[in-house]
Amino acid sequence: MQFSRLEQETIINFNAGEETATLYTRDKAIMRKIDALVIEFPEVYKCIKATEYDKTYEMPKSFVSYRKPRKLTDEQREQARKRMQTINDFN
Repeated sequence: MQFSRLEQETIINFNAGEETATLYTRDKAIMRKIDALVIEFPEVYKCIKATEYDKTYEMPKSFVSYRKPRKLTDEQREQARKRMQTINDFN
């Protein structure tokens, strides 16, 4: 079954009373990323349910993070541009 982009949802659920978060997804890219974490860190990330179409994972809720957008100065942006130019020239 092929899901539309809107149906390829990911839902993270946790509450103040528990230490774990549950992540449900139909997005294949997210599944690949979390599956890699399950393999590398089985004591932390667990796949608790899987079907042909979706998967549900469990992890410590402290591993869910919120980040501020990164702000680069013009100088940092220019340095990054030069690094990428060097990498591209090398290849």
